[in-house]
Amino acid sequence: MNVGVLLAAGASRRMGRTKSLVRAAGQTYFTHGVRHLWSACDAVVVVLGSGAHTVRSAAEEEFVRLANQGALHVELQAAHRHGSRGLEVQFVVNRAWRKGMLGSARLGLRAALRLKPDGVLVLPVDHPSVKPATVRALATAMRAALGSYRGVPTKRGAGRRGGPASAADGFAYALVPRFRRRRGHPLALSPALARAIARDREATDLSDAVRRNARLVGYLDCADAGVVRNRNTPGA
Repeated sequence: MNVGVLLAAGASRRMGRTKSLVRAAGQTYFTHGVRHLWSACDAVVVVLGSGAHTVRSAAEEEFVRLANQGALHVELQAAHRHGSRGLEVQFVVNRAWRKGMLGSARLGLRAALRLKPDGVLVLPVDHPSVKPATVRALATAMRAALGSYRGVPTKRGAGRRGGPASAADGFAYALVPRFRRRRGHPLALSPALARAIARDREATDLSDAVRRNARLVGYLDCADAGVVRNRNTPGA
């Protein structure tokens, strides 16, 4: 299974209002982010911080409305194809959100890892224009990369699924979408890299944490400008 992490803890000072609740194409950035991640993930961990209660209440109301309208049919079909019975969101709150996004990422990754994922996709809430097809492509490419390492015995004994350990279990790999040679989001992380980032106390930001801990970083070139469109100001 894949697990998504939506980073939605910031105060949105440049936006002038809660960024998660800004609307685009009829839905909030929050809703876009969760639905994009659901396209390839069995569960989504949402990291809240500033205005956590307000954001969560508004998001829950919006998803109830969408469910009652039957608007989540595509996501439910995707979940069933993944083997899940429904759509799952877990909320965690970063009390230290003022210290920056890396702390939120570490908190979200720790929560995601408790679900024993095969891969983790990390998306900031201010990238609502990312296409679900891009998210699926990242998940597929990550699965293929880790699959090429799986089944190779290591000296560790048992792997995390109870069978023989494989090189994939310790392979710290990141896959980054790229539009016209510009790196963007979401990031796809192997479980080993997600664990390393969650433990890293020396990195200065998420990009630095990836550089410090990844054994290999791959790039997925795509025609999706949404991966580099960071909407953090009004009208962006």
